[in-house]
Amino acid sequence: MLPLDERRWLPASALLAVLLSASPVLHPQVPAEVPPPAQQPARIIPTLQPPPTPEEIGDSLMAHQRYQAAIQSYKKVATGSATVLNKMGIAHQMMFNLEDASRCYQASLKIDPKNPRVLNNLGTVYDSQKQYSNGERMYRRSLKLEPGSAVVLKNLGTNLLAQHKYKKGWEVYKSALAIDPKIFEASGNPRVENPATVQDRGAMNYFMAKGCVRAGMNERAIEYLRMALNEGFTNTKKLLADTEFASLRGIPAFEQLLAAQRAQ
Repeated sequence: MLPLDERRWLPASALLAVLLSASPVLHPQVPAEVPPPAQQPARIIPTLQPPPTPEEIGDSLMAHQRYQAAIQSYKKVATGSATVLNKMGIAHQMMFNLEDASRCYQASLKIDPKNPRVLNNLGTVYDSQKQYSNGERMYRRSLKLEPGSAVVLKNLGTNLLAQHKYKKGWEVYKSALAIDPKIFEASGNPRVENPATVQDRGAMNYFMAKGCVRAGMNERAIEYLRMALNEGFTNTKKLLADTEFASLRGIPAFEQLLAAQRAQ
């Protein structure tokens, strides 16, 4: 859930009115002496704030998860605005209206074809529709424009795992973790859904565990390994043979995980 744009409210301005008091005129052609302004009282006359725009109203509705109402507000200003069309796409995607989301993202790209965030969002729609080759193409286009995006790298890595390209997916995951070690934590950005099959989910969790170990996130790695074991992607023998997880040996939670698997 592509996070949203900051609220833009215009600050109130003030008009300073100085009340002047004059001494008696001493001569008709000599102007009265005016005391310095600092010595005079002042009053602030506030101006009226302009009403929020439809886009700002839509942003507020999105923040409260009122996606359908947000879409109706965005529609009032969507024509010709790549940014608003992208927001409409996110709102549709949050409601799992994937076809409508795709149309909004594609309309946004017609206006701004080099927007890496919209390309990523469209890629997540393709992945949710299991059109993985199209999703991969969107992610790679996005990365050409913004090579350092950990979010896009994570999505690409998951996309590759869904295509059973495990080694390539793991390498992309490592790149994402090098940029942001917390990238696998919950995020509000639109992201690819887990692959449908148990085998694919197991593979994804296994390689995510590897990424967490590389980043020093041992507790999270053990949780991913637990899921990978339960999904049948690996077993204790293969797990112990994988040198990537050698650093977990001796950690009580890891040893308990292995013991529980042997007892089954």
